[in-house]
Amino acid sequence: MSEDLPPSSDNSGKSGWWSRLFRRGSEEVPVRGDVVAYLTDARRNNLLAAEEHAMLQGVLNVSETQVRDIMVPRSHMVVLDLDDSLAKLRDIIIESGHSRFPVIGDGRDEVVGILLAKDLLRHLVESESSKTFDVKELLRPAVFIPESKRLNALLTQFRESHNHMAIVVDEYAGVAGLATIEDVLEQIVGDIDDEHDAEEAEYINDQGDGRFLVLTLTKIEEFNEYFKVEFLDDEYDTLGGLIMHELGRLPRRGEVLDFSGFRFRVLRADRRRIHSLEVSRVSSADTD
Repeated sequence: MSEDLPPSSDNSGKSGWWSRLFRRGSEEVPVRGDVVAYLTDARRNNLLAAEEHAMLQGVLNVSETQVRDIMVPRSHMVVLDLDDSLAKLRDIIIESGHSRFPVIGDGRDEVVGILLAKDLLRHLVESESSKTFDVKELLRPAVFIPESKRLNALLTQFRESHNHMAIVVDEYAGVAGLATIEDVLEQIVGDIDDEHDAEEAEYINDQGDGRFLVLTLTKIEEFNEYFKVEFLDDEYDTLGGLIMHELGRLPRRGEVLDFSGFRFRVLRADRRRIHSLEVSRVSSADTD
């Protein structure tokens, strides 16, 4: 963003929003609402590009957003079992495309450590035999955080500890999900897609029990083709747009919408957008 900002086009007769907000020696300390209003005014007067405005709002939001709003829920965590063979660990890592994995003991509430894919790869390259393989020797300590932790505090913790993943626990010390440094940064800069994300951006995953995991970036036409339906895409291109259109607002995690024979449950969402849905077919009796 350029430091040589053009003068404000505000016709109110007041000085520019930037100088009003940050003028030195002023006894009037702006509150948070003033900052948001000034940013909106700056965007309206083309002092900020849309991307700059969104990022600055994201910076403000991380101090108010809690981990529970952006975490990957427990049911969708990709985990490794402490008793898995080397071959099975390798296959799960390759299939998921992730770089860090919680390793569990007797269940998902017992996270014994974090395995980095690069550590396993190094072992495969350097080890002469896999017969003596013990995944515990490769584990790094897991970091546990409460659901209520603010994202700005989590980002500071990630930076100071050099960890990129934290296990989120609920009030009963059970595992509620996980959060990564990428999840936090995306609240500021928007979606960060890597090569694996790009391949799965429009993927519909059949859970095998009548439920489907569907990313909200899935195109309406692809959803129609997959489920043999005819949702209109005149006003929105993606499934996320359809959900927001039907609700008339941004839904929250866990919220359910029954629409045209489908039940859409929000699996992952934050204050800016929804990320993934659980989709299932419902009969008219189910919606009564």
